[in-house]
Amino acid sequence: MTTVRQRRVGKGTEAAEDQPSEETNVKPDGKILPDPPGGKLWNILSITVGGIVAISLGLITSVYVATLHENDLWFSNIKEVEREISFRTECGLYYSYYKQMIQAASIQQGLHGLVYDNKTESVRTINILERMNVYQEVFLSILYRILPIQQYLEPVYFYIYTLFGLQAVYVIALYVTSWLLSGTWLSGLLAACWYITNRVDTTRVEFTIPLRENWALPFFAIPVAAITYLLRTHLQPAQERLTLVAVFIATFLFSLTWQFNQFMMLIQALALFILDCLDMLPAAKVTWLYIIQISGLLLVCVLQFFNSMILGSLLISFNVSVLIARTIQKNLKKGGLLNRLGKLILHVLLVLCLTLLINKFIKKILNLESDEHIFKFLKAKFGFGATRDFDANLYLCEEAFGLLPLNTFSRLSSTLLFYVYGFVLFLLTVAAVIVAFRNLSGSNQVPFKEKKEEYTVTLKPDAAYSLVHTVLFGCLALSTMRMKYLWTSHMCVFASFGLCSTEVWKLILKCLHLYTSQRTQVIKYSIPIIILLYISFKFWPGIMDELSELREFYDPDTVELMNWIKSNTPNTAVFAGSMQLLAGVKLCTGRTLTNHPHYEDKNLRERTKQIYQIYAKRSPGDVYGILRSFGTDYVILEDSICYERRHSRGCRLRDLLDVANGHIMDGLGENEPDLKPSLYPRFCEEIKKNLPSYTMHFTRVFQNKTFHVYKLAKHK
Repeated sequence: MTTVRQRRVGKGTEAAEDQPSEETNVKPDGKILPDPPGGKLWNILSITVGGIVAISLGLITSVYVATLHENDLWFSNIKEVEREISFRTECGLYYSYYKQMIQAASIQQGLHGLVYDNKTESVRTINILERMNVYQEVFLSILYRILPIQQYLEPVYFYIYTLFGLQAVYVIALYVTSWLLSGTWLSGLLAACWYITNRVDTTRVEFTIPLRENWALPFFAIPVAAITYLLRTHLQPAQERLTLVAVFIATFLFSLTWQFNQFMMLIQALALFILDCLDMLPAAKVTWLYIIQISGLLLVCVLQFFNSMILGSLLISFNVSVLIARTIQKNLKKGGLLNRLGKLILHVLLVLCLTLLINKFIKKILNLESDEHIFKFLKAKFGFGATRDFDANLYLCEEAFGLLPLNTFSRLSSTLLFYVYGFVLFLLTVAAVIVAFRNLSGSNQVPFKEKKEEYTVTLKPDAAYSLVHTVLFGCLALSTMRMKYLWTSHMCVFASFGLCSTEVWKLILKCLHLYTSQRTQVIKYSIPIIILLYISFKFWPGIMDELSELREFYDPDTVELMNWIKSNTPNTAVFAGSMQLLAGVKLCTGRTLTNHPHYEDKNLRERTKQIYQIYAKRSPGDVYGILRSFGTDYVILEDSICYERRHSRGCRLRDLLDVANGHIMDGLGENEPDLKPSLYPRFCEEIKKNLPSYTMHFTRVFQNKTFHVYKLAKHK
């Protein structure tokens, strides 16, 4: 098991000025008045200072997480095999393709090895570029080969520094989004500081570097910032076109780098759909955003050799359904309240039915079953019946796919983030309900001047989008802990925007009958500055202590195993074992695998369940037959799985296998009435007794405190 241990000693805030979030000098006829010369100069100065602060905070964040990574593992001092082992589970698998491209004789040969790969899954040739989102590794390896940096920078450092550099892009995008929403870069400064001080809940890049989300989330934050800008009023046509291009490029890059792209973009599409139904966004811009999502995903589909899972995604079916439904129901936004509500309900039902029909039709035509495990998992997770499905239970029993722990909120509250977020969320939700009711009741037809005098509660399109975005991703995070990083980062943006927003404080002060323009400006700047000072005084010493704590990587058993495999097995040897361990075997030794952690393939899931019978109650003959059917030469057994204590009874891997096989589970506790005792003992325990029925098939060739490696006999 990989651990870290204590390393042995051997050898000021400037005054912020408003950068209006909407053009303030606008005539009633919509024409924009020119800014006075002094105001224009001040705006340029404010944008310049804000931009410098944004870039500085991005670079600071990048250096911060890079330093934490170095201090935690002593990465610069450990051996190459230890560096590679530190890329745990699927991280190691993804990095192995970067290493493979670097070590290939030529770029063409490297690409050929990925397109016709026969080492990731034994007795099977697969297209890695189709199955996995590894174009970033391909691009980075090509960049490393063509740049004159080989003498100065090792490939692994080029890789990890790129990921840490993307953190700078991520923070800058969050900063800009908050700035655009509030109109002041002080809001962006607060958002970035909250992101850094809540690092435990906003990112995990320092210890899961190659994980797909660490590539994808910066490219997800960029279109959010671009959409925020796009939803402003009075944009020039050229500005709109450039912004749409930026949204398309960032959406494409996000889709290319993460296999869960379709689900994140579906939530984004749902946010647009809700706001469009409530007449809170410009319909033309929403249409373009739907088209951009479809286009970006289809382009990725082409690059991934027409990956059927993309074609069968709910996102494409949903967006197409919305566009069709809007064409059918052209008078959706006309009429009184009851008329509009009736049309709206019909519209939602039409979109839902069309989405299901189109998706079902596509999956039937393509015979698509790659994502069925996700829907089985969701069905079981939300209580639509218990399941004995091995794949669904494997997800259900993982902490990362469980509910968001309550201690998350206590950590977020310690920086005041969650308190401010809740306050802003409540205010804007109330405002959104009022505005939505007004829109549906037809009151938006009141002339501009009259409406402005009559109603004090307004919600700009960009703020409305940010509100629904944070609510939907909040629901996702609450239900699935692994997805919290999409929510908590935007939580920093949303809370800082509300705290620095003129509209929010204007609404509060008017409700209290205390509103003046000067008072609003004072509060808008003073409270964020006070919170920034509080964060600095409270968390700066802790950050310094964290940066001064030195540890080192320590996993001698895995290092010993990898070195033994490289020295004592042929290059063509096929290894079976747990998904997590085999990813490291491929990276460190280059040997062929029977299975791996990239689980988005039905055949691989079935294969993994069969391989895992080494931890079930099966006869040695059965296990041997299964392993040999996949060409296995060696099988690695792990005591940490065979005698697992990390999960409670019912969630241990051996329990999931027992239930799936119809056998009663080990230990005290209840079993379902139709489960039966197995005729055989547990394979991973019994094989260690060296009984003749086992030794005729398996010979132990390596063992340490953690791992046992057995060579399979090759019977004729």
